[in-house]
Amino acid sequence: MSEMLKNVDSRTNLVGQNRLELLMFKLVGRQMFAINVFKVQEVLTLPALTLMPHRSPSVIGVVYLRGRALPVIDLSQAIGMRPIVYNDESTIIVTEYNSTVQAFLVGSVDRIVNLNWEQIKPPPTGAGRHHYLTAITQLEEQIIEIVDVEKVLSEIAPLSTELPDHILQDEMIARAAGKEILMVDDSQTAHTQAHAIFTKLGLKVHQAMDGLEGLEFLIKMAEETDGPITDRLLLVVTDAEMPRMDGYRLTTEIRNNPKLKDLFVVLHTSLSGAFNEAMVEKVGCNRFLSKFKPQELAELVRNRIEELS
Repeated sequence: MSEMLKNVDSRTNLVGQNRLELLMFKLVGRQMFAINVFKVQEVLTLPALTLMPHRSPSVIGVVYLRGRALPVIDLSQAIGMRPIVYNDESTIIVTEYNSTVQAFLVGSVDRIVNLNWEQIKPPPTGAGRHHYLTAITQLEEQIIEIVDVEKVLSEIAPLSTELPDHILQDEMIARAAGKEILMVDDSQTAHTQAHAIFTKLGLKVHQAMDGLEGLEFLIKMAEETDGPITDRLLLVVTDAEMPRMDGYRLTTEIRNNPKLKDLFVVLHTSLSGAFNEAMVEKVGCNRFLSKFKPQELAELVRNRIEELS
């Protein structure tokens, strides 16, 4: 399976086309799950496992792979299903999120599929707030559930919204007052953390759950705003992977719209930095920032306000 995973250069061919590749797998039943291939480093048989004291219940231990220790997370147990019974022939998916690498224990890996983001839909509204899905799709009459890995990881290692005192200066807060930000992300976990940080800085935060909703919001705001929209909106902070329209396509649409083209767009994602540095230039983002780094997010706001002074 590992040879099926593409390098950075080949993955960039999908960017701007509103397409994605999903790695499909099963956990403990017949239901098919998936994660974005961009997050996957390799798929392999479970190496020798070392137990860890005082570990999270869903962390079954640590493996040593290519000179580094990786936590192994039972993904089934982490999302509220029964644990996977594992042995030395079990399968793990090694992933990178937010510059950290971890392995997920799964029941079996199926295949990689190439889809359009328009085929990816938000979870049903009746699913409640506590599910572990960012989206669903349908393939060959089967529902595929796309796992909210960011939520899984945040429950194992809770996210921080603490900011150092020097960032929360009165002058900084005063200069930020009245400024607005649009946060576009399909993860409620990401919204919660970023919203807490932005409001500490005195900013008004608008939220959209995917790129299409974000684009519609911006077009409406531009129509309702006297003068340039940039006088009102300090930043557009967008995730990369989202149902219906991804962050790369959203950025492309912004740059192609005369009323929106000068907006400052930040790609805020858990995808690897090496990949996104290439993507920032290709689609026209102003900046790339890894998710769940509160001080860097606050510094970005600070620097942007200083640029406009």
